This record gives sequence, C-alpha cells and structure tokens, in this order.
Amino acid sequence: MQETAERLLIIDDDEMFCHVLDRALSRRGFEVLVAHDAAQALSLARRHQPQLATLDLKLEHESGLKLLPELLEIVPDCRVVVLTGYSSIATAVEAIKLGAVNYLCKPADADEVLLALSRAEGDPETEVADNPPSINRITWEHIQKVLQEHDGNISATARALGMHRRTLQRKLQKRPVRR
Repeated sequence: MQETAERLLIIDDDEMFCHVLDRALSRRGFEVLVAHDAAQALSLARRHQPQLATLDLKLEHESGLKLLPELLEIVPDCRVVVLTGYSSIATAVEAIKLGAVNYLCKPADADEVLLALSRAEGDPETEVADNPPSINRITWEHIQKVLQEHDGNISATARALGMHRRTLQRKLQKRPVRR
C-alpha cells in the first residue's frame, strides 16, 4: 500500500515565490496546495486538511496574524510557519502565541522552511548577536509593536506614536532594517 504524501499549504500573495517553493517542495514528495489570499486559503484548508502550512505575514490586503487562528480552527493539528519580509520581534511573538510553530524571515528556501516545520522545540545553541540592534532597527521594532497593539490600525498607531499618518505609511512601506 502506497503511503500518501504530506499535504502542505503555501499561503502567500507573491506568485513567483509560491511557484518556486511549490516546485521545490513537490520534488521533495509533498502534495502542495497554493493560496494567494485568506478566502482561498481557508477554502483549501477545509477541503484538503493540510498537515503543514507556510503563511505570509503580510498578504495583499490581509494580515497573516489574523488568518492564523482561523486556519488552526479548521485544521488544529496543522504545523504553520509564518514567513515574512517584514520581520519584527512583536510579530514573531504574536505568531508563536497564536499557534505558529516557527517564524522565518524571507528570503527562505525550501530547506529552511522544512527545517522550521520539523523543529518541535527551541534551540539553546542559537547564536546571540555580538552587537545591539541599530537605532533604525529599534525604531522599526517599536513601530511594529505599537501597530500590533492597535490591531493594524494606521491612524490609531500614528496618533499613539505622535506622527502624521502619511509619515507612518511611508515608514511601513520600506523594508525593515536588518541590524
């Protein structure tokens, strides 16, 4: 009797990234499903009950953090890794609290995704940075924390930070500073 392949759902609005990850994971024997928005993801999850999933933190008009609990309500045993090009401590903590098993910064390849999905426990050998983060990185982290506290509401976040809404929008459109 042939064993069925593990089903993995990729939820990301970047079609090229989905295509590359789909091909790489299919070659490794996974049955891959791809969704580009929340509605499509939830529909595929209901129909196919994936064991694994990757979830983009920042979908076109939706937050992956808001989608995560809905996904896990449909498929409680699904192991979800949140992927993002907009990483912050606040979103990493929230993703784990909401049920993700791991959190990866993009770009991430198939091997990194599979490693993140397979790791059940933390790694005490993880390297600790020698230098503190830059002031730009600390600013980015603070903005993300306040944005999270205001449920992604740009206007409320701008008021809380004491800045103009458009200024905040410009800052959020930029990629985060690495260090």
